Amino acid sequence: MAVTATTPATRPPVATSRTGAATVTAALLLLVAALAVVDLTQGTASVGAGEVWKALTGHADPADASVVIASRLPRMIAGILVGAMLGTAGAALQAVSRNVLASPDTLAVNAGSYLALGLAAVTGVSLPLLASSGVALLGGLAAAAVVLGLSGLGAGTVRLVLAGTALMLGLNAVTEGLLLLFPEETHGLYQWNQGSIAQNGFDGVAQLAPVGLAAVLGLLAVARRVDALALGDDAARGLGVPVRATRITVVVLAAVLAAAAVTLAGPIGFVGLCAPALVRALARRFRAFTRSRASLPVTGLTGAALVLGSDVLLRSLVPADLAVAVPTGVVTSLVGAVFLVVMAVRLKDTAAATAPDRLRIRSRAVFAGVTVVLALVLVGVVIAAVLLGDAKLLLGDVVNWAEGRAGRTVSFVLDTRVPRVLAAVLAGAALALSGTLIQAVTRNPLAEPAVLGVSGGAALGAVLLVTTVPTADSWGLAGAAFAGAALSSLIVFGLAARGGFQQNRLVLVGIGVATAASALISLFIVLTDPFNAVKALTWLSGSTYGRTMPDIVPLAAVVPLGAVVAVLRRAELDLVSLDGDTPRLLGIDLARERLGLLALGVLLSATAVAAAGTIGFVGLVAPHAARALVGRQHVRVIPVAMLLGAGLVCSADLLGRTVIAPAQLGAGMVTAMIGTPYFLYLLVRSRR
Repeated sequence: MAVTATTPATRPPVATSRTGAATVTAALLLLVAALAVVDLTQGTASVGAGEVWKALTGHADPADASVVIASRLPRMIAGILVGAMLGTAGAALQAVSRNVLASPDTLAVNAGSYLALGLAAVTGVSLPLLASSGVALLGGLAAAAVVLGLSGLGAGTVRLVLAGTALMLGLNAVTEGLLLLFPEETHGLYQWNQGSIAQNGFDGVAQLAPVGLAAVLGLLAVARRVDALALGDDAARGLGVPVRATRITVVVLAAVLAAAAVTLAGPIGFVGLCAPALVRALARRFRAFTRSRASLPVTGLTGAALVLGSDVLLRSLVPADLAVAVPTGVVTSLVGAVFLVVMAVRLKDTAAATAPDRLRIRSRAVFAGVTVVLALVLVGVVIAAVLLGDAKLLLGDVVNWAEGRAGRTVSFVLDTRVPRVLAAVLAGAALALSGTLIQAVTRNPLAEPAVLGVSGGAALGAVLLVTTVPTADSWGLAGAAFAGAALSSLIVFGLAARGGFQQNRLVLVGIGVATAASALISLFIVLTDPFNAVKALTWLSGSTYGRTMPDIVPLAAVVPLGAVVAVLRRAELDLVSLDGDTPRLLGIDLARERLGLLALGVLLSATAVAAAGTIGFVGLVAPHAARALVGRQHVRVIPVAMLLGAGLVCSADLLGRTVIAPAQLGAGMVTAMIGTPYFLYLLVRSRR
């Protein structure tokens, strides 16, 4: 699919002199220097500019000198180093892939490094800093190789972002599982994952600065080959450039930079995306920046300015005692999310929204057979989920409990287990129906509540309530989740509706909103008290732990209502999913129909999030599988998808609480591990 940036009607003349480029570079150096000076004066201790100057010149009080030399100066240098490495890595990845959205974030390099370090932490072995950087490098390289292999170099903006986002969700699900299973071994890893440039001394900076410098010099050495790749593979080969070797070299060097930055400060999000984009804007006016040897250092300076600027902004707006707890990566992720949304809105997408699948006609016998089989499978899974767990029961125990004749132990087990099973079943059905509606209305086969930011908005609203009003009831949680989902949906679908829900714009805006929601969730979790933080983290993993009957009442009310409305609107769903013209020719108010169906999908997703936390990929997998089994008629897709979603989440919840009992994994983690490979398979199939 072709993606082109908007082109102004008149473009200012391009400056060809080196003087203009040198002036811009000098201005960036002055900006970084000014931000560095301001950053040195910020902190919890009452050490101002005068004390900082005395400390740097060796005339300060020992206490003030200790604050400046041991804490603030290493933090400032780390900010410059991390920003420069991430900015340079992003520029190199975008150049070699010819994709303006390639970065350590969208290629899942950060997620791969996070998982690799998590696995290393679980072993209990204390690794030196350089060894940790090597482990992070291996994880980041592996993730980047998978994403680039699945998306194809230069194969399209949205494909790369989708592959990277899906892999990131899967890898993060595994890492979060490690955090819950090995809390002592992985202590502090969650806070580290938010990205913070705070340092204890110069050890980290001194060890990783040479690594970053060597990688940058390596990129500058192959800069001319990278410029040749911009002409196309055939042209580059004609100039004698080894295309494959150059790409591998650049990806490895960029991964080294990203891994070093991750090891030093954790994942600082979106610097590798924003910095190259800002330099590309400069390159339209200064031709010198179109060459890699000039653009890479300038992009590094821009990245340093972004990281230091984010740290300065954070400490200027937030009280000093709170700013210490807020990671710098939260600020850069918020800025990057807004940046991604703006880029998505400005991109011209020549790929129109398409129908989810080719038209398939299945007989009524096939539909009836599939429905009966899935219903029987769901009944079997529900029975197994009720009987199995940390305590195994018999069907007779369940019958006695239902009749009120069970013993105290059996009653306690079933009083806690049955609500969990019902929550999983209803949440799965709700997410599957929500995904079916959203895919039909947007005519996007890769649309899904989690990918489009709907689930993220719902989670943000619920986490905000959990961390501020811990005693809120289930209806309050459902209301907060719906408010968050409604706000995120208004942004995503409102911006994507311009031009008819085109695939690139819809998905990129959704990912941007989901990223912003995730950053805000991390902010609330970091700032709240530890008890509420653990509660929120457990709930975010998609866990049904601690659910009671009152908690599932909102979901039990919404799911049947949503199913009835969807079935009644089955003809409109079939028409809306075909194209934009047929419904209008038949007298259907397309805008109102879309709005109503999307609102129903948002309500279903929000209620499921409120009852069972964030559970991803169910809204993608279930509708696809249903259409493959019974065709595209929604009167058949709806019940089959709901049965598949209910069975998938119930099975995931059962596996999560039995496979490694007494420890437990959230159903959301298990579905992410299952859904990620399927999502990537869909990308490969669509590429063919």
